[in-house]
Amino acid sequence: MNSTAATQLSFEVPSAAEGRRLDVWLAGQPQAPTRSQIKIAAQTGRLTVDGRAARVSHRLRGGERIILVADPDEPSTDDAGPESIALDVLYEDEFLVAINKAAGMVVHPAAGNRSGTLVNAILGRYPDAALPGSPSRAGIVHRLDRDTSGVILVARTVAAHEALARQFRERTVRKIYWALVQGRVASPQRIDAPIGRHRSDRKRMSVHGTPARNAVTEIRPLESYSLESHLAATLIEARPLTGRTHQIRVHLAASGWPIIGDKVYGATRAAAPIARQALHAVSIEFAHPRSGSRLRVEAPLALDFAELLRVLRERVRGE
Repeated sequence: MNSTAATQLSFEVPSAAEGRRLDVWLAGQPQAPTRSQIKIAAQTGRLTVDGRAARVSHRLRGGERIILVADPDEPSTDDAGPESIALDVLYEDEFLVAINKAAGMVVHPAAGNRSGTLVNAILGRYPDAALPGSPSRAGIVHRLDRDTSGVILVARTVAAHEALARQFRERTVRKIYWALVQGRVASPQRIDAPIGRHRSDRKRMSVHGTPARNAVTEIRPLESYSLESHLAATLIEARPLTGRTHQIRVHLAASGWPIIGDKVYGATRAAAPIARQALHAVSIEFAHPRSGSRLRVEAPLALDFAELLRVLRERVRGE
């Protein structure tokens, strides 16, 4: 392995690695990122084999050249430990748990956030979520941004994790979010715009990014309000049909309806009446990994979001 740039790692695959999974082989190389970091790099197009974006399940032939653009701030659960942190449990059984994640809570440990994360909390309350093969991934199946509140699923068995992950890959999981956006959304919309890594800011995503991957979000307006400075706001329901990083935030901002309070993709024309992005994962519907029956879990609105809507609704009634 040799470093070809400040954050770019290059690996030559020996013939002895033929038939091995890309992520398993790569994680065993000196100075390589962890498997969780490798997975995220693949999901965001920063992992290539012979110049082509690759999946972690890619089977090696031997002789390939692997390039991974590493991010020192990328989440890694490999050193996560159990911590006693209060959790708002929405549903639990012996196979899975659904948590109402608070805004401000990071899902995975990373540089600057090595403790106090959802992974630490899960390992503290559910030791069996330290799954064999990757004990500190804590059964996390999907992600929510730090400042997004709402429901998130955690598997408690390997079989449950595999079943839920398969549903996410096959897009049979139905997720619904509420977002308060700047501007007036008059009718339902289908936003179909590929998303990739921003060309000049690696921490951002963009509909003009690269490599672009298909992304679709359906939205419909629920309520409209007036903000200060003669600006309008709309509460919308958003349903992501794909699962790209920052998908809802990027799609709404690119469509002219940035989420209020979003410090990365939001507008700056008016002071935000909320200290974080007004985005909440309201519900998730999926097939139970054991019974196969459809299960829908709902998360009540976070207090700051609910209070903001109360104030806006009172303003509408007073007009």
